[in-house]
Amino acid sequence: MPMHDPPHPGEHLREDWFKPLDLTVTRAAAILGVARKTVDAIVNGRAGISPEMAIRISKAFGGTPDVWLRMQMDYDLWQAQQRAETLDVKRYEPA
Repeated sequence: MPMHDPPHPGEHLREDWFKPLDLTVTRAAAILGVARKTVDAIVNGRAGISPEMAIRISKAFGGTPDVWLRMQMDYDLWQAQQRAETLDVKRYEPA
């Protein structure tokens, strides 16, 4: 069952992992082996979690890559559905 307005996975990462572990974005970036700017964009909802990032997060903090990607997909799909009425698409009609 789809979630109503699911949170961005970066919010989960920030609230449920970084805060309890007292991790800064800078320290988390070093742990993940990526730029600080990359982690900042994810935890502030300006960037999504890619398959590679899902693996990095899984290796560093737990969960499976599938779970992290599913959270991202749920978030992205819900956002797209909010804009569905604005899409200019015609229904296929067989000739």
